[in-house]
Amino acid sequence: MARLDIYQAVTDRILDMLDKGTVPWRHPIKQNSAPGGGIGGGFPKNLQSGNAYRGINVFLLAITSWMKGYESAHWLTYKQAQQHGTQVRYGEKASLVVFWKQHTLKDRETGEDKMVPVIRHYNVFNTEQCKGIDPPDVVTPDDDAEPFIPIERAERIVAGYSEAGGPTIEQGGGRAFYRPAEDLVKIPTPERFTGDNPRENYYATLFHELTHSTGHKTRLDRGLGTKLSVFGSTDYSREELVAEMGAAFLAAAAGISPPTIEQSAAYIDGWRKQLKGDKKLIIQAAGAGQRAADHILGVSFEKQTPSTVVECVR
Repeated sequence: MARLDIYQAVTDRILDMLDKGTVPWRHPIKQNSAPGGGIGGGFPKNLQSGNAYRGINVFLLAITSWMKGYESAHWLTYKQAQQHGTQVRYGEKASLVVFWKQHTLKDRETGEDKMVPVIRHYNVFNTEQCKGIDPPDVVTPDDDAEPFIPIERAERIVAGYSEAGGPTIEQGGGRAFYRPAEDLVKIPTPERFTGDNPRENYYATLFHELTHSTGHKTRLDRGLGTKLSVFGSTDYSREELVAEMGAAFLAAAAGISPPTIEQSAAYIDGWRKQLKGDKKLIIQAAGAGQRAADHILGVSFEKQTPSTVVECVR
């Protein structure tokens, strides 16, 4: 049996969505109403461990839920379903989840053992694909109101980042952008945002620009202001992917849904071409987006052991 190329499998899944006109990181990742959700409350999570999935897994599972109409954010493996005394319904298809596992290899030059991360995968099912498991969470919409009323959890995220040394944020003008040279985020006033939910549109746009700001040389240093200066270049488009994904993570933490915005044909075509040319890009961009969101939220996973890191995605 041929070994699964995990990078290619994930990339093919994303490309399939793009070919169908779906931009995965632009669809809802809603906060559930279950108590004690915390920062990870709106993310897909494992039913048995309670751990929120991270990185590319957020998008793989969230978009599956959106496409299938699942209201539950909880997932479990076939074996875990059996441990819960239930079975996966006949004919249900599993969803791919990836994780990193540490392996010990000998360095060819020194002969010493070294730890090397290796990507692995397993299959999970939503609780709604199983018999006899009541979804432990219910998605609740965030009703919009006029005039503009700030979303408290989103405001706390923005304020926390600012207090921790984030960029200057200025309201005004007709477009949103991040200017690395000045470490400045500029965004139109909330009242200028339209759509079915202007409040969420406003915060999703702000989160996008704040994610860009984490790439500043004084923070996560993704080379902003240098290689990213040419619109349409490979590095520019990669940074846009990072910002889109980081904004989606932050929206989930705030309990709102990233708005479905019609992307230009040039953008989607550019993403498709780059994904086809670099099968690792989507996973790497999701990881960078996760790190950016973690930086803004003040969350750190750097001190975890390899085994703990694996547990985070199970």
